[in-house]
Amino acid sequence: MLGQSITRNSVLLAIFAVCTTLLIAGTFLSTRDKIALEKRRAEEKALLEVVPRERHDNSMLDETIPVGPEAAGLGLKEQKRIYVARKRGEIVAVVIPATAPDGYTGAIDLIVGVNTDGSIAGVRALAHRETPGLGDKVDIKKSDWVLGFDGRSLDNPDVSGWAVKKDRGVFDQFTGATITPRAVVAATLRTLQFAEANRESLFGERGQITAGGK
Repeated sequence: MLGQSITRNSVLLAIFAVCTTLLIAGTFLSTRDKIALEKRRAEEKALLEVVPRERHDNSMLDETIPVGPEAAGLGLKEQKRIYVARKRGEIVAVVIPATAPDGYTGAIDLIVGVNTDGSIAGVRALAHRETPGLGDKVDIKKSDWVLGFDGRSLDNPDVSGWAVKKDRGVFDQFTGATITPRAVVAATLRTLQFAEANRESLFGERGQITAGGK
């Protein structure tokens, strides 16, 4: 009797496990496409904040250049994509992923839009863990501080000016928080330098980034 009971319970547990697995798999398969679509929409929304729709007529999500940890200056820890914006077939800007590793509470993931003339189209913080009310002002939802990068370039200001005002640069820092804006300013500068070093690959037709950033 005891053996039969154990066998019966084992069979019931096995059936339950199979049913649970099938339910989970079915739920995943039925929601996978929806999740992918929502992720694509969120990704596109962030890109359009940097390069608005009126500036390009292609799908940036579908025209990309692979880039990864080997790309000098970007601070990436994994493979990501550079997005290309075109207007009537001509490249008008690229949106480059970058990471500021030295935020106050950790790394800050950014995207930096760079126009063909080397000026900044826009900067956005995609992910961070900065202190609410202080360092989180890098988020456009909390502050318009990142808009101060718009139109800047390697010669506006020159390299010495690419720092917060506390460090004799031209960019504002946050009251009570200097480390976060300092990290973002430095990462944005490195991204501009990366774009300049890879100008032919980014704004030409080669579409391949070299490990050394040249």
